[in-house]
Amino acid sequence: MGTTNKELAVRSDQVFIGTYTRYPAAMVKGAGCRLTDAEGKEYLDFLAGIAVCGLGHCHPAVTAAICEQASKLVHVSNLYYTEPQTELAELLTAHCFADKVFLANSGAEANEAAIKLARICSGEDRYEVISLAGSFHGRTLATIAATGQAKFQKGFEPMPEGFAHAPFGDLVALKSMITDQTCAILCEPLQGEGGVRPLDLAYLQGLRRLCDKYNLLLIFDEIQTGMGRTGTLFAHEQMGVTPDIMTLAKALGNGLPIGALLTTKRIAAAFAPGTHASTFGGNPVAAAAAVATMKVMLADGFLAEVREKGNYLHAQLQTLVARFPTLALNARGLGLIQGLLLTEAGVQQGGAIVNRMFAKGCLINFAGGVALRFVPPLIVSCEEIDQMIGLLAEVLAEVAGEI
Repeated sequence: MGTTNKELAVRSDQVFIGTYTRYPAAMVKGAGCRLTDAEGKEYLDFLAGIAVCGLGHCHPAVTAAICEQASKLVHVSNLYYTEPQTELAELLTAHCFADKVFLANSGAEANEAAIKLARICSGEDRYEVISLAGSFHGRTLATIAATGQAKFQKGFEPMPEGFAHAPFGDLVALKSMITDQTCAILCEPLQGEGGVRPLDLAYLQGLRRLCDKYNLLLIFDEIQTGMGRTGTLFAHEQMGVTPDIMTLAKALGNGLPIGALLTTKRIAAAFAPGTHASTFGGNPVAAAAAVATMKVMLADGFLAEVREKGNYLHAQLQTLVARFPTLALNARGLGLIQGLLLTEAGVQQGGAIVNRMFAKGCLINFAGGVALRFVPPLIVSCEEIDQMIGLLAEVLAEVAGEI
């Protein structure tokens, strides 16, 4: 049924609860790093469904896996074994520290499972999880309690007990917060929603030492940084720090909803039948998509190319810092999650910059109220990076001329 962007927006707004501020475009198709709206306008996508479409839109291998599996079996619940989820779990454990996997539907569900596992594994008197200021871990009550940003908690008080937030990057302060009730430390190796803020290597190594000393579980939320985003399959591989529990989602299914908790055999033993579950977790179609996604990412040279293109994107963003010192302070990130940290004047224009890029046919966003965030599909080309940089330079020149 043909429609315009505006017509579909009107229809949608009449029936959907207003939890989203949407842009005035109805996306109808995508291919690679491009999206097309209902009126035929094309967009260069440097947001990738918020770091979800790691292989771009409608990747042939993923599309074929989805169609093939959907023609055979869509859902049976976890009362029965299925081959796609078994193959996915085998792939995941073969390429990380973990022995065991729990499959869920989303990042929030994966983090919820991690919190529950940390508590039940540590014993009933140890239940507190320390996370970091600026973090983002999901939208359930437990995961917004773990999230270190008050704006996500406003209106939902009182928060569930058992969560504390340490200052970002301050190991001494975090150590002082550990009590007899602490069971785990939860953090993202790089904060995405917090403004593309990487944690210092020495800090992450310090977290590992604290967890070992005080018998705590180290949980890495790699929902945004995992699945090749930083140039290795998982970000912590670059840091020489191994967690006890890791959570994944976003790019795992290249667009289909799936999340995962990964851990060791010893820790996993704390979960028994009935302690945790997910009706749709590891759905055969979503799992088949994830298997196809992993196979592409694990192919020779794929992750090396991500690192090369990440370095290129970072360097190109740094040229904008030099050109627009009144708006941009620095470029930061790992691989193909990069941020352009803005000055105080730039921050005031952050939303306007994103809107102007949208009008020019390029999708980015403003993260943590401090940085423009760029998370293109991992298959992005240097030519597409150049195109985005050119458009952003145009927008920054316009904004700089107005302030």
